[in-house]
Amino acid sequence: MNEQQWREVLPLEDITTIQPVSGGDVNQAYKIETKDQPYFLLVQPGRSQEFYAAEMAGLQAFEAAGVTAPRVIANGEVSHDAYLLLSYLDEGTSGSQRALGKLVAKLHHTESENGQFGFHLPYEGGDHRFENTWADDWRTLFMQQRLMPLRDMIVERQLLSEEGLALLDKVYDLIDTTLQKHQSRPSLLHGDLWVGNYMFLTDGTPALFDPAPLYGDREFDLGATKVFGGFTQDFYKAYDEAYPLEEGAHLRIHFYELYLLLVHLVKFGAMYEGSVRRMMDTILKEA
Repeated sequence: MNEQQWREVLPLEDITTIQPVSGGDVNQAYKIETKDQPYFLLVQPGRSQEFYAAEMAGLQAFEAAGVTAPRVIANGEVSHDAYLLLSYLDEGTSGSQRALGKLVAKLHHTESENGQFGFHLPYEGGDHRFENTWADDWRTLFMQQRLMPLRDMIVERQLLSEEGLALLDKVYDLIDTTLQKHQSRPSLLHGDLWVGNYMFLTDGTPALFDPAPLYGDREFDLGATKVFGGFTQDFYKAYDEAYPLEEGAHLRIHFYELYLLLVHLVKFGAMYEGSVRRMMDTILKEA
């Protein structure tokens, strides 16, 4: 990056250092030190500033809900590269999974003002995009705007055999039927709640970041927590105490585990085929 150019553009005074840090597999990321405090800068080369619109909206919704998360400072473009400037959160070494469970439950108690499911901005996943068009029920959004587009991508990229697709269609029919019978509420979701998107601050406070926001069934977020680990039984117990799950949640959460595995199948290819097949077998066995 042209450091001098960033110094001129960013709305910060007395920048002392700009150092690259880990920013995941989508963004370039930097820690910016000033004389007063540090900041976190995300950069997406070759994209307009609208690339960060959904993440910004999610973080602002988190703030309004009283959920600890990075604060949005600025958003713009430099030399055709999008950037998002955030407050910097100092990571600690440990924290309470119970507190994390309560924080996620607090997030989920916030619901859409219009009573609908979706979001006013789409999900941009780097190599794939999902519309979040408002829907009157969760089943419609999840089936039509998430699962069916994934199936189309899987067919186009030949990621499952004919037998695998037949099994997927069988599972999709089960999901569709099950969700018709489930009364969902349009909770504010993180949208990508895996172990890499939460942290504990130096005082042990849990914080969430890197959202892919939408209003949807809260079990969607809980499914994401199951796929890669990093959430203990204390997390789930505290969550259920703060916002008890409804009957049948165990099976429905598997639906959202499968969804995330399908996303990874599309993104990373055959290395996730075995995980997808095992989850489909689990769903059919437990139904």
